[in-house]
Amino acid sequence: MSLNYSTIVSAIGPEVGDLLEGGVLILFGAGAPPELAEIAVTHEPQAVSPEAPKPGDKVTIGDLAITITAVGASAWNKMVEIGHVSLSFTGAASADRPGEISVEVVPAETVLAKLAPGARITFAAA
Repeated sequence: MSLNYSTIVSAIGPEVGDLLEGGVLILFGAGAPPELAEIAVTHEPQAVSPEAPKPGDKVTIGDLAITITAVGASAWNKMVEIGHVSLSFTGAASADRPGEISVEVVPAETVLAKLAPGARITFAAA
């Protein structure tokens, strides 16, 4: 398994659940501005690779493995630089926005149940 990114959740913003209901999860590295921290999962990167994940690779949140379906043109650059990416739970074969990674559809409550301070999130080859 080739690891692209590994990070530890430090905080979950109070609006993360609402965004997840709409099919979006925003990750932002430590030091996110307060207005972004409210809508994001802030995290502390542990391992970062410049190599972007590809469709078919996996995002894991704790023990929940989610298949990546598309990677936007600038999504991985932002992830490497500042730990920021939007995960879109649409299962789309192409990303709607350049800073987005599309993933398979997973119920919001399933994802939310895995998010807690100390949880590990990874992006890795399948």
